[in-house]
Amino acid sequence: MDREEAFREAERCTECELCLEKCPTYKLTGRKELSPLGRLRMMREMKGGAEVEGMVEALYSCTKCMACEVVCPEEIEVSKVVAVGREILVEKGLAPLERGERIIKGIMERGNAVAGDPAKRWDWLPEDFTPQESDRLLYIGCLASYLVKDVARSSFLLMKELGIPFTMWEDEGCCGTYIYEAGERGRAEELFSKNTERFLSAGIKEIVVPCNGCLKCFKYFYPEVLGDFPPRVRHLLEVVHERLKEDPSLLKELGRAISYHDPCRLSRGEGLIEEPRELFRFCGLEVKEMERRGEDTICCGSGAGVRSLYKGLSQQMAQEVLGMAKGEVLVSTCPFCTFNLRSTSKEMGLGKEVVYFSELILSSLRGEGR
Repeated sequence: MDREEAFREAERCTECELCLEKCPTYKLTGRKELSPLGRLRMMREMKGGAEVEGMVEALYSCTKCMACEVVCPEEIEVSKVVAVGREILVEKGLAPLERGERIIKGIMERGNAVAGDPAKRWDWLPEDFTPQESDRLLYIGCLASYLVKDVARSSFLLMKELGIPFTMWEDEGCCGTYIYEAGERGRAEELFSKNTERFLSAGIKEIVVPCNGCLKCFKYFYPEVLGDFPPRVRHLLEVVHERLKEDPSLLKELGRAISYHDPCRLSRGEGLIEEPRELFRFCGLEVKEMERRGEDTICCGSGAGVRSLYKGLSQQMAQEVLGMAKGEVLVSTCPFCTFNLRSTSKEMGLGKEVVYFSELILSSLRGEGR
């Protein structure tokens, strides 16, 4: 979406307020400026070049969860308008915020968004691995490589034990989603171009990602910024579901109950709602549905850089998700959700175990139970 399109989208808002009941930041704060309605109103004022009080907080506290877009009668793509708004703030010198700038600097200098040591990027690897000749790349991502290593480990083992051919790169670097989300389109283009050149020169035709941030970045941000991105991009869930639907008998009954939280990107963004549930049924898992599921899922609070900039707000959102989980085990198909929900549960003493889906599928495949 270009700037003129974003302004036109903002002007189409009739302020019907249907979005208010779905917006997580408005529900927690009660502040209209921190709602889709308020953000679109600010964009209309910014069209004339005005600097609106509070616009940095308003635009950068949006998780771009798309819950408002599901109920908007005008079908306004609020998340894309917010992205343009952030670019304008960067041009005005009002963003990125100090914390965001440090993260971007780390990506450009160290190849990851979490200040990890590049030499330790494969510390999670459970066994020796020699990169294979393959046009399918398993791209683990920064968060899984450094902060939720169980996601990286179980994703790798699951792909291997299902017999799906792939290669990996120890120096895979960062997809750059944080840079784009911060509104730094110029620096994003620089990194996107560099990564794309590497993928194409290595003959990569498909990229499989456990990370929803990487999925969104490669699948949507790269083509938007570069005009084209040839490799096919798929989430690990899609690849695993496709393989196991061919032969569900590979899986053994785990015989337990879980709650499943639909991540915003996979449910509202990709329509992957029944696929994880079918996998769980193959494993003999009983899914205790949360109060809000599918397209109506509630945001965990970690998207679009909000966790790094507004940790308290992010954890409040996570706490609400955890409160809806029935039972002690909550399963996610998103590393960001896994990280935020897990750390919030621990810090607030909520006693919820948060598991990335590949761990359960791997246990079922091995007949281990859990």
